[in-house]
Amino acid sequence: MTNHNDKPEAVFARAWDIISQDNSIPPEEKRAILKLIQVLVEARERFPEPPKPEGEDAKSITQEIISKHSLMSTVKHQADELDALKRISVNLTSNLDLQKALDAMVTEALNLVKHAQSVHFYLYERGALEFGASLNREGERNKPMATPRREGLTNSVVKNGKQIIVEDITAHPLYKNAPAEWRGSIIGIPLKFKDEILGVMNLARTVTGRFSRSELRLLSLLADQAAVTIYNARLYKRLSEMANTDSVTGLPNRRALDERLQEEWRLSGQTGAPFSVVMMDLDGFKAVNDTFGHNVGDDLLYSLFNFLAERMRASDFLARYGGDELTLVMRNTDLQAAQIVTRKVIELMGGYRFRFPQNQEMKLGMTAGIAVYPLHAKNPIDLLRAADSALYHAKKHHRGEFVVAKVVTGKLNPIKLNGSDSRR
Repeated sequence: MTNHNDKPEAVFARAWDIISQDNSIPPEEKRAILKLIQVLVEARERFPEPPKPEGEDAKSITQEIISKHSLMSTVKHQADELDALKRISVNLTSNLDLQKALDAMVTEALNLVKHAQSVHFYLYERGALEFGASLNREGERNKPMATPRREGLTNSVVKNGKQIIVEDITAHPLYKNAPAEWRGSIIGIPLKFKDEILGVMNLARTVTGRFSRSELRLLSLLADQAAVTIYNARLYKRLSEMANTDSVTGLPNRRALDERLQEEWRLSGQTGAPFSVVMMDLDGFKAVNDTFGHNVGDDLLYSLFNFLAERMRASDFLARYGGDELTLVMRNTDLQAAQIVTRKVIELMGGYRFRFPQNQEMKLGMTAGIAVYPLHAKNPIDLLRAADSALYHAKKHHRGEFVVAKVVTGKLNPIKLNGSDSRR
């Protein structure tokens, strides 16, 4: 080596002194550099170069390795950033389910920052903040936090619309009244899209001090992606609600009804509990349209159907089937309970009043058909048909009352009319 007198051990010792004093190299990378030096020294032992002044060999080798290692570290770091961005983009932009998207966001955020303790997302809409999702380094997910403090970090980010970095929680005015165990550093980033604040992302660390440029850059990019994802998820939800909502009454429509029937069918298959369907028709509606026109008819449907919907149980599902027909789906409801509820709905018509033009009076009533799963059908489509068939029979022969569908075997069975028996 140097004058062919420097031993590898001396080169390593000198190299280690140089590396140890270089604070720009992360501790976990210093030994990796020393291993590279070992490889290079062994290579030079096999292929000697011209002699150099004493001590210069170790210095030049070390500086060369450090220089190349620094470049390699930078390239590797940038590659890791690109991988992170690709993963974030795929995980977030492909998901329109808001809660699933939020869960993906907190997972990505926690992986972007060293010493990250926890991540919290809050959603902001109509002037109010609400908890969205969270994750901590122990793996606890979506553990609700207390409502954000009025003068705290989250509300301050919303108010200012800008990122806030707290390098030391114990010494920052935003946390002057915070619990003593709150330590470390934290960053709050607004989730903005088209100049609208959709939420706030808070990431806390166990250490104090600044966030690195790389961490800030990645968190900022994640926040941008998160804002777009939240916006798209909200838009998708609104469009879905519109697609499942009747434009006249505001109640669920036929599409929503079909989805609910499938849901009840699956649930009943799991629990073994029955569910009931009641098809209802408004008596006297045609006369309203003929007398006052369809605008008044639509107003009547909106008023009456919502009058009935407000008086249903929270677990009941009331939808407009079409025209002046309603469909009621009742979970965990057998035939006896379905008859009691249907009778009450029909009785509610006696207490309903609608202001017709010129204060005219119109006689209104309700006729219904009941079918219960699995007594009257083995699938949602046939159950709806059974209830519709019972309604048709009631409208033809027992207007203003209800009829129970025949059983699934098709055998003629007694039909109950408000407590009395009849036959088809």
